Amino acid sequence: MADLKAILEQVKAGHLSIEQAEEQLAGASQLDYATLDLDRAGRTGFPEVVYGAGKSVEQLIGIIDRLQAHQDLVLVTRVREEQALRVQERMLEIQYIADAGLLVYTREPIVPKRPGYVAVVAAGTSDWQVAQEAAWTVRCFGSEARVIVDVGVAGIHRLFHRLEEIRGASVIICIAGMEGALTSVVAGLVDKPVIAVPTSVGYGANFGGVAALLAMLNSCANGVAVVNIDNGFGAGYMAGMIHRQTDR
Repeated sequence: MADLKAILEQVKAGHLSIEQAEEQLAGASQLDYATLDLDRAGRTGFPEVVYGAGKSVEQLIGIIDRLQAHQDLVLVTRVREEQALRVQERMLEIQYIADAGLLVYTREPIVPKRPGYVAVVAAGTSDWQVAQEAAWTVRCFGSEARVIVDVGVAGIHRLFHRLEEIRGASVIICIAGMEGALTSVVAGLVDKPVIAVPTSVGYGANFGGVAALLAMLNSCANGVAVVNIDNGFGAGYMAGMIHRQTDR
């Protein structure tokens, strides 16, 4: 009933049209090519996020435009630069974070809403884009993200130089390709949950990230959860959920 009253007050104030209010009450918005979940933030705490790969520029513009009317934050993942530039020609308020492949619209500045931070630990510079996708997802969902890069096991002394900062995090995202050994090392040194992200970085026997995935799944260290290959967004989302719970 509180949500209903808020919607009616927005209509009365002229901030929502009758059609927009109807969509919010229904919890969905129908386009010819997509059905948008407008009630996801109410159910899960985070709004619907759009997967940009495979969508046309016109489809992205239509989806973003519709979501902007209902969400304070619109996040689109896996966006190529040429897609982003064409979207920005029509929607000047949209920010493109090239390193992360993300389009972002927000009514308020992106600032941390809770104490503590999420450490995004990447084995090598080649894992940079996955790390940035994870970090910006964390930031968009209200937590601080600190990216610690190039601390893989090939030069393990570099990890120890940053270990105090890693241990100070509320949640740790660990990103690695090749053989994926960094996750087991990190998880054996910390008392925080570790979300492992295998990447497709590596030579032939890496099998596009499968070798790192299996190593992380078979880790003998405890407290490790594993997301899919190159899925920085999934790791960032999970870290955001965990960090949000620690603040309650």
